[in-house]
Amino acid sequence: MHGLPTAAPAEVGLCPERTQRIVQVLQRDVDRGRLPGASVLIARRGRVVLDTAVGRLDPARDVPMGNDAIFRIYSMTKPIVSVAALMLVEQGRLLLSDAVGQYVPGFMRQQVAVPGSQGIALVPAARPSTVQDLLRHTAGLTYEFTGNEHVNQLYSQAGLGDRQQTNAELCERLAALPLAHQPGTTWAYSRATDVLGRVIEVVTGQTLGAYLRDHILQPLGMNETAFFVPEEQHQRIAEAFEHDPDGGTQMPMHDPREVPALEMGGGGLMSTQHDYARFLQCLIHGGELDGQRLLSPHTLAYMTADHLGSAIAHTDNPLLPPGHGFGLGFAVRTEAGVAPVPGSPGTYHWSGIGGTHFFVDPAEELFAIFMAQAPNQRVFYRQLMRGLVYGAVVQPNSTLGG
Repeated sequence: MHGLPTAAPAEVGLCPERTQRIVQVLQRDVDRGRLPGASVLIARRGRVVLDTAVGRLDPARDVPMGNDAIFRIYSMTKPIVSVAALMLVEQGRLLLSDAVGQYVPGFMRQQVAVPGSQGIALVPAARPSTVQDLLRHTAGLTYEFTGNEHVNQLYSQAGLGDRQQTNAELCERLAALPLAHQPGTTWAYSRATDVLGRVIEVVTGQTLGAYLRDHILQPLGMNETAFFVPEEQHQRIAEAFEHDPDGGTQMPMHDPREVPALEMGGGGLMSTQHDYARFLQCLIHGGELDGQRLLSPHTLAYMTADHLGSAIAHTDNPLLPPGHGFGLGFAVRTEAGVAPVPGSPGTYHWSGIGGTHFFVDPAEELFAIFMAQAPNQRVFYRQLMRGLVYGAVVQPNSTLGG
């Protein structure tokens, strides 16, 4: 159970019929075979107003999706790891200005791949990448699947996705490859949070999984969030369609039943919507939940401010739509308009490549979680859910009173 207070939608300014419409729209997509199943949780003012599921847990089994289903959350791991890093900053054990190379020595001697008329030239990095660069994806790293440039291809050939390597081994492989950009110049979604996970290991002397468990997951009561699913819970794992319902090539997903050596800070966790709701309630409540404080309100506001400004290039990236910047682990909305989805300035969000996403709107004291294993439809449902959720909010937070 999420263990959070509940309310009828109207008690916190949502229209009951419009809230129910969210379920009806998702059920329609289940009925027409576009969505295997999904679970949704919406909370406002600290109270859960919708906590439901539609469709099937696994298209190969006739089992209904439950709101206790376990999902591969992929990059929704990143905000949890980012909070872990800022906890170490608050404890004086880590500085955001620290060079990554203090913790992963290979990062002290990096080179940048620069395309030119004679092919690719390698030039020294103008400055070392920092812990802040890791948190905001400006460390010059990339992902193998975000393009077909020279460095993307090197990543593809380097075996970075091997789940039987350790974080230390992954970072050695990464440090040996050239950077795609000069540190601090460009926002590029990347394996930076994987490296951040290794920094946490070096600072704490614990594996990333152990540190997250001891300092975030157990304190918040997130007892079903981990880097693998134990055997007794295998029957609750949500699965995707075997074939993409839209006719594309279905993205293969990792097996949550295997115990990986790689506790990947950028995308390794499995979780439930109830566990993730406890994490988001902690964030929207200023870093504290049920007497367990992870961060100060100021640190959280700092994390969810835009850290790109006008100096760091981030245009033409579908993960960072117009009207958005990026903070320390979250995309951050900077303008009321411009973006192709509704939301308030200050709203922060992120998502997972397997089909999960969340957003938190501090101005409206609102958050929503969408959990599905529908990788090829993920962008569609991120946008669909924004319109549905904000369409249900009929009273501004400022008019609701005490």
